[in-house]
Amino acid sequence: MDYFLIKTVHQTAVAISFAGFFARGLGGLQGAGWVRDRPARTLPHLVDSVLLLSALWLAWSLRLSPLDAPWLLAKIVGLLAYIALGALALRPGRPRRLRAAAWAAALLAFGWIVSVALTKHPAGVLSVLTR
Repeated sequence: MDYFLIKTVHQTAVAISFAGFFARGLGGLQGAGWVRDRPARTLPHLVDSVLLLSALWLAWSLRLSPLDAPWLLAKIVGLLAYIALGALALRPGRPRRLRAAAWAAALLAFGWIVSVALTKHPAGVLSVLTR
């Protein structure tokens, strides 16, 4: 498959995933019922599967390894933090303040992951600020 097509699919999945997480987090904090409906619980898995598969395809096509590309390893570590924070933020039954803090931290982690992707530096946007 064409690299630029897969990259576009990946970037689109990133945008959809972010928009969905933002909406579900905000909706959950406001007590909206739709966040517990089947589409809100299943569509993110579909989008995130496309996101992961396109990321793996891009890494494979560019012959990138997290061991050889420190920025890629940084993205993976950031992704794990984002997943953990996101799970905490979206889990009903937890205190609202804890979910809000986890949601905000997950959004920051997401932003940092994007900055790492754009700068190709493990520190992401921080690498530009420290120059």
